[in-house]
Amino acid sequence: MASKLSPEDSIALIKANLAEVLNPEIIDNVILKEKRPLKVYWGTATTGRPHCGYFVPMMKVAELLAAGCHVKILLADIHGYLDNMKAPIELVEFRAKYYEKVIKSLLKAVGVDLARLEFVLGSSYQLNKEYTMDRFKLEGITRINVAQKAGAEVVKQTDDPTLGGLIYPLMQALDEQYLDVDAQFGGVDQRKIFTFAMENLPKIGYGVRAHLMNSMVPGLGEAAKMSASDPDSKIDVLDEPAAVEKKLKKAKCVPKEVEGNGVIAFVEHVIFRALALKNPNPTFTVERRDAEPLLYTSVEKLKEDYTADIVCYPDILFVFIMTNTSSSRHNSSKPPLHPTSTRSSSLLSPNTKLLKIGKRSRSKPIHPKRQPSRSRKLRTKVTLQNELLLLPRLLRRKVLLRNQMDMLRDQVRNRLRLDQVQKKLCKS
Repeated sequence: MASKLSPEDSIALIKANLAEVLNPEIIDNVILKEKRPLKVYWGTATTGRPHCGYFVPMMKVAELLAAGCHVKILLADIHGYLDNMKAPIELVEFRAKYYEKVIKSLLKAVGVDLARLEFVLGSSYQLNKEYTMDRFKLEGITRINVAQKAGAEVVKQTDDPTLGGLIYPLMQALDEQYLDVDAQFGGVDQRKIFTFAMENLPKIGYGVRAHLMNSMVPGLGEAAKMSASDPDSKIDVLDEPAAVEKKLKKAKCVPKEVEGNGVIAFVEHVIFRALALKNPNPTFTVERRDAEPLLYTSVEKLKEDYTADIVCYPDILFVFIMTNTSSSRHNSSKPPLHPTSTRSSSLLSPNTKLLKIGKRSRSKPIHPKRQPSRSRKLRTKVTLQNELLLLPRLLRRKVLLRNQMDMLRDQVRNRLRLDQVQKKLCKS
């Protein structure tokens, strides 16, 4: 699907909301001179369970698609195994399937049309002869300390690293060539891998790509970023509403400090950007207990007010109020909260409210099991306990996904038991 934006506007959207862009002239050349869509890939190693930090790259994927790019999502199953065996080889195939289901749900939640995306499994091409020979070529010209430095912020570091962790950044560099893309997108923590690719791919006869880097959302605790290996730093997309509320209450949210604030960062890099994709002039409302609500059209003003302690979070919990269609009898006499909003399964409606509640608050959340109906006649408020980070689609599919994971684990166990029986029979 072609973009409705002009070439200049497409380039601006591609480069927007990023921490850094390497070789931006490649992007300009493809769009302005070659006059074709930019081909970009984003990869994820199928290791720990996806968490809500994944919404940050998903927002950029949505922006790239809006800019007319062709986006490939790499499910890096072999990378997951190489990263200090975070994903056992027996589970790699099943974890990749689980990741694809979750990522599709995340993208649908922010209104992305999956028909314009391409999902690629790493092992579908990383085991062929040509790829293996090119990997050998890179291994032949790469020093151990260079490979270790390249993956320092991505691969799990140990005092005695495995060879798999050293090969990891080499394969990520080769993926640019074998996925046939103009640019690779990732977090700023992958910068060293990107520079490794820029320096070494030309040495084996391949071209240099552009690299797009998004900021990393700080963890909810002391962690510098949300991480699957640190349960206190992240909110799992399958966490129960009570678990989400508990983690948000325990989140590190220092008054007047924006840097390192995971809650404010999520508002900046996910909520505002989701609103902007739906409405060029989004409005973000903060309800205050003892004062008039505050309306924000930019995240900069919100951060400025937070620093000035106008919007505070000392012992309170931020709850995002979504507007959905409902025929609830409890709200039959109340006017709609947002007359311009429409029913949608997406993460955010065109207008989203941010409400703070705490021990002294009189606000009462709607029961988690109470779901709004599909009627377009009336509207109700649904708290983030139901839908923030769990997502409408994920919430409905939560039990199904967990059952599928249990089934996959049983299949793996049965395979392992069968192998053990066969070995015993062979020995006897």
